[in-house]
Amino acid sequence: MDLEEYKEKYTEDDAPGWLAIDEAIEKLYPGQEPKHWAATLHYAVGGKDPIDGISFYEAHYNGELYYHFVTYGFSNLYYDEESLGSDFSKFGFELTFRLKPFHLDKDEPTWVFHLIQNIARYVFNSGKWFEPYHYMPANGQIRLNSDTKLTGIAFLLDPELGAINTPHGEAQFLQMFGINDEEYNQLKNLKVDASSLITEHAKTNPLLITDLER
Repeated sequence: MDLEEYKEKYTEDDAPGWLAIDEAIEKLYPGQEPKHWAATLHYAVGGKDPIDGISFYEAHYNGELYYHFVTYGFSNLYYDEESLGSDFSKFGFELTFRLKPFHLDKDEPTWVFHLIQNIARYVFNSGKWFEPYHYMPANGQIRLNSDTKLTGIAFLLDPELGAINTPHGEAQFLQMFGINDEEYNQLKNLKVDASSLITEHAKTNPLLITDLER
């Protein structure tokens, strides 16, 4: 898409990057209206939450319900002529997360919003980004006030969403997967690599759905 085509298709009030994300998800969950969490105040005007929004969808695997979260904000969402045709859209990814329902989440699992926004603060403040098979500690349980043994996160390319080309460049859908202390230490001490760890889990959990009771 060249500049003239971009200006013809979009106005300054449009969000081409956001629309590209929506189009990818609509193919996976046609017709489903997601639940959406929006940042109360935009980060660019002093808000504390870098990610503009997080949508989550209900999905099923082997007849069991899980939630699929998708972020809006690590990539370039809004009208931006200068970013047209870039190799990567801002940080080059959006985060996703597949979660098995947890008994302590009586309503919506709002802790996921806070977890993702904390990761976003690290990315926005440091300028560092994630790629498939990166990993990080959560500096505690990924779901606070629970007995989960998951204390870290590994990243992989979302097995269903993959990557998309937006008008502002490529954006990968990077899926988060909860890992425990033992797994994190194995990765940190180079006893196993993240690709092997993810591949092993995928043998019995091909969509890499995080189970807080694992």
